[in-house]
Amino acid sequence: MPRTPNYNFERNERDRAKAAKKAEKLAAKEAKKLSDQNEKTEPAPDQGGD
Repeated sequence: MPRTPNYNFERNERDRAKAAKKAEKLAAKEAKKLSDQNEKTEPAPDQGGD
């Protein structure tokens, strides 16, 4: 006998998974932005020929 669908629970689970994925992508984007800023602000090493 098939189970009765629980639409609200299933919808909440999909929304929760979607929100977690979105938060993870946003955190990765912020981390990349910070690392790019850090690379820009660091002075370049001297390329002197002495």
